[in-house]
Amino acid sequence: MPINAIKEFFRYEAAGGILLLIAAALAMLIENSPWKYLYDALLNIPVEIRFGEFMIAKPLLLWINDGLMAIFFFLIGLEVKREILGGELSEPARVVLPVIGAVGGMAIPALIYAYINWHDPVAMKGWAIPSATDIAFALGVLALLGDRVPNTLKLFLMTLAIVDDLGAIIIIALFYTVDLSLSSLVVASGAILVLFIMNRCGVLDLTPYLLVGFVLWAAVLKSGVHATLAGVIIAMFIPYRKAAGEQETQLEKMEHDLHPVVAYAILPLFAFANTGVSFAGLTLDALVHTVPLGIALGLFFGNQLGVFGFSWLAIKLGVAKLPAGAGWLQLYGVAALCGIGFTMSLFISSLAFEQGGVAYAVNDRLGILIGSLLSGLCGYLILRFSIRKS
Repeated sequence: MPINAIKEFFRYEAAGGILLLIAAALAMLIENSPWKYLYDALLNIPVEIRFGEFMIAKPLLLWINDGLMAIFFFLIGLEVKREILGGELSEPARVVLPVIGAVGGMAIPALIYAYINWHDPVAMKGWAIPSATDIAFALGVLALLGDRVPNTLKLFLMTLAIVDDLGAIIIIALFYTVDLSLSSLVVASGAILVLFIMNRCGVLDLTPYLLVGFVLWAAVLKSGVHATLAGVIIAMFIPYRKAAGEQETQLEKMEHDLHPVVAYAILPLFAFANTGVSFAGLTLDALVHTVPLGIALGLFFGNQLGVFGFSWLAIKLGVAKLPAGAGWLQLYGVAALCGIGFTMSLFISSLAFEQGGVAYAVNDRLGILIGSLLSGLCGYLILRFSIRKS
């Protein structure tokens, strides 16, 4: 990946992390104020799109979670495709350590959560919540340390987070899909075929891809598969070729245009809509309930054990190498930062408990907030100490 692209990516994600924090704090402040009714009324505003007999009608909250987050997943898909074709994921030797770390960072938190909640079938639906890493917040913490953090460590975290996002997409597709609609899947398949044909025929104009992509998103939304996955599928067909007179490929151009929109608008709006936790009547029992406890411990301890443990084992076995210029303590600090789940954790929790788990809605967000806050603080202190020591 060119160094300018790295700096641009890092700048967007780091600044976006600050906006996420502000949006989350604002949501909690309003939820615990006399204006709570305005917050609830805003998120429940009915919004609908109708074309003849075809209609999509949802409250504003679900348009944010199903619609705007599809754009976020579209951006993730673009990043993954670019990395595979010409970035970090195209060089096997450099991607081994982040991939192994990501596997540990998904597996161990899920196991910790499952161990604590094994007795409760409804709570077990949230097993994947602590397995996600929020790249915006993680890079935001790294940004506070400036250029004292080795670039190789930043690349390790970026690549690990991208692989982690890819894993989250697979988890959503396999485990958070409800009853399927065959007719909608047929329409979705037709849209995918059209996207494939356009890509193979060398169509470089992005407008047809977006129009067919909207049809695909609507069909997936009606199919029972979560609509955000349509964003990833569309991204896979965006051409990685340059139009006449362009300096960037069409994929890079779209990624460049979308990054500030997602970082500065979509993700903060998602955080604002999904972190309105009421602290009224909050008790110690609520904090140590198995759901928030499993999420918090999974995020905090699970990622440290999983990411660092799997990475350490890979390096000791000679399968991978320690990032150049980085020490063991710095690698451990980054592993702690991987416990900042936030955006993706909130998203998975909204899927896990949207049916039959309403009672866990506040509990899961408490676990995410506590686990993410502790992970961010711990990672920052470890990295700051290790940098000062070196």
